[in-house]
Amino acid sequence: MPPNLTKPNSGFTSKPSPLCTFVSLIILLIIGFYTLHYPPGNPKKVLLFQQIFLSSASNSTIASYLRSLTSHPHLAGTKPSLETIHYVKTHFQNLGLETHTVPFQTLLSYPVHASVSMHFGNGTVLNLPLNEMGIPSYPSSGLIQPYHAFSPSGTVHGKVVFANHGREDDYRTLGLMGVNVNGCIVIIRKGGGLSRGAVVKIAEKKGALGVLMYAEGDVSKGSFGSGVERGTVMEGVGDPLTPGWGADEDGERLKLEDKKVLERFPGIPSLPLPFESAQLILDSLGGPLAPQEWRDSGRSNLSHVGSGLVMVNFTYQVGLAGWENAWGDINFTLSMPDLGLHTIGTGLIYFGLRELPSQLQLIHFCYVCMEPMEGEKKLATIYNVVAVIRGLEEPDRYVLMGNHRDAWTYGAVDPNSGTATLLDIARRYALLMRKGWNPRRTIIFCSWDAEEFGMIGSTEWVEQNLVNLGAKAVAYLNVDCAVQGPGFFAGATPQLDNLIFEVTKKVQDQDSEVVATIYEKWKTMNGNNIQRLSGVDSDFAPFLQHAGVPSVDIYYGRDFPVYHTAFDSFNWMINNADPFFWRHVADNTALLFDMLVAGVWGLLGLHLADDPVLPLDYLSYAKQLQEYKDAFSRVLDGNISLTPLAASIQEFTSAAKQANEETKKLMEQEFTNDLLALKIRALNDRLMLAERGFLDTDGIKGREWFKHLVSVFFSKIAVRTEVLHTGSRIFQFAISTEALTYRYGNMICFLGIYGPRSNYESGLEFFPGISDAMAESKNMSQKDGHAAIKHEIWRVARAIQRAAAALKGELV
Repeated sequence: MPPNLTKPNSGFTSKPSPLCTFVSLIILLIIGFYTLHYPPGNPKKVLLFQQIFLSSASNSTIASYLRSLTSHPHLAGTKPSLETIHYVKTHFQNLGLETHTVPFQTLLSYPVHASVSMHFGNGTVLNLPLNEMGIPSYPSSGLIQPYHAFSPSGTVHGKVVFANHGREDDYRTLGLMGVNVNGCIVIIRKGGGLSRGAVVKIAEKKGALGVLMYAEGDVSKGSFGSGVERGTVMEGVGDPLTPGWGADEDGERLKLEDKKVLERFPGIPSLPLPFESAQLILDSLGGPLAPQEWRDSGRSNLSHVGSGLVMVNFTYQVGLAGWENAWGDINFTLSMPDLGLHTIGTGLIYFGLRELPSQLQLIHFCYVCMEPMEGEKKLATIYNVVAVIRGLEEPDRYVLMGNHRDAWTYGAVDPNSGTATLLDIARRYALLMRKGWNPRRTIIFCSWDAEEFGMIGSTEWVEQNLVNLGAKAVAYLNVDCAVQGPGFFAGATPQLDNLIFEVTKKVQDQDSEVVATIYEKWKTMNGNNIQRLSGVDSDFAPFLQHAGVPSVDIYYGRDFPVYHTAFDSFNWMINNADPFFWRHVADNTALLFDMLVAGVWGLLGLHLADDPVLPLDYLSYAKQLQEYKDAFSRVLDGNISLTPLAASIQEFTSAAKQANEETKKLMEQEFTNDLLALKIRALNDRLMLAERGFLDTDGIKGREWFKHLVSVFFSKIAVRTEVLHTGSRIFQFAISTEALTYRYGNMICFLGIYGPRSNYESGLEFFPGISDAMAESKNMSQKDGHAAIKHEIWRVARAIQRAAAALKGELV
């Protein structure tokens, strides 16, 4: 006990008087009456706490959090990252929250050295920069040079071909031009809806020897347009050595040469380039003229697609943190033909110069050489930070709120704008607790590590806690980058749509010239369109696609010019964010939208933690499923019946209506009693568990870790999207690729959600198993193809039936 505290006095030195006894009895009766008629979850008290939460926003507080979090780079598994772990953990502890760290030992990948040079026929060598312009010293700043995590080592040289965004359609376009990338190195500009890993995988399948990738940036942003985009090229999520179970220090691990592990990594090397270095190569390409569409899009000065004069030779070696000497160099060679004398001429951009040095204008050939990249090989320890506010009435029901903490560089936008927001929500919840609030259900704050390497921290935690999450998790609320630019965006599983609408109507958009809510401003921008969680690009992926937990992902803005570059810093945020944040506020920081995200995110958490009946409306889900089924009915062969799917959706719709009616009746009851509490608990369990019904133990064929059968992630699929207006609603749809038009004609289908497809060419964005079967049926007989599609239709129908049964809560 602290020395300034004295021993408390009992307060009773003699027998209490009858008057004191009477007054005490009256007080107890009043408290009992208030508790009976106005329990902790009554609307008046809930509304009061929501108002206190919103009024306690502090932009300067968020700014101070962000400044501290971004004071240095903090890549997962490195020593500097330990400081951010300590900062977040100490913050939660100082608020009085139960806090602990959860360590995992995982395979990570770090660079030490890389170089790229252009070698000309007369022996002259031109070294190409790989780092951002304007960064005086990477080592002194703690920055790690740009690289692709988990890219294999290798030495390759060959002719260069520009493959646009690296999509299947792009390679088909090259094929029609008579350009074959087999035995070549492809240079690709980022974009087109594909992940880095998918780009490299497709290039590998086409016979390419290696991939050089660049982002075009935004030249209007000055030197920020010269940033180099880091990232991972690993397929899937989680530690590749512990697929399906948590990466405990002393736990089982697969060997690096295990087939399951190797399948996660591309077989050819890749490297990100600065735009200026990429432009040097692009300007040297010969061969056919690039399609007009390719030349007109983006910032690149593009004329030809290659191959032509340029030869590329690079050696790439990346260190895998986790295995000593596990990987050696993978060597690729290609004989270089005698190209004779050619003139490149002027027009080659050399960092602002419009001509080559004179001695380089006549060459026999030109190739680019990339020196080895080396790194340490050891298991890296990552740390999740978890803080808990115990629920008062249902402590065994969990509302999870998460954001990842690790960053490729400083991470001011990605992800620490979200981290600062999470810390502020925790501060405001702690303030509510000091004013007498206790949540009905348990709230868990999750600060994830190693997300940038492939959602590793969150995935390992979900795998380790899978049974408890399956039985107790109400919802997972994710924010990655809280603020990327203007405009509110939300993604969610459909049963959470109405809650998002309700919450955004309560939060004022303080930047509007007229008084308006976020909902009203959002409506004017895109019609309150809620996206489906169509990517494995943030930490909601393991919760939804592996554990079946209803999920939300919210953010402001879609893109920002310093994504994954050395310029994603606090200084960039305060000095260059006006176009994104519309105005500066207190402390000269552009963090107004962080406050708005905190308001929406925090209110979502309060509703899910406090509402007596969980605010999950499955009629929205039923409507979405019906739309998907209707889209299928327009594209499937007439010999394939959708009757099983239609029947299961009808059953699910009936269960959703029944649940809504039951919710209304229970909420109309004015007084609480044990029987009513049991009825509410039973209904809540059904609402919570219904999403789990869409999971299948066998998972998606070829990607069995992903268990959700209803929908699919979009980030890997090369499709073109347009907008289709239907009444007052707007749907996005994808035009099918050649793989599907082969059998099904000009197919149009709507974008969907959740687990991944294995076929890159599939144009469908929902029901991934059916989508894959349709795309793959072109390689089968009609009988076998139809059988495969019918089987996947039945699998989805059974999943929807399971969800309906869970929602009804009755045995068949």
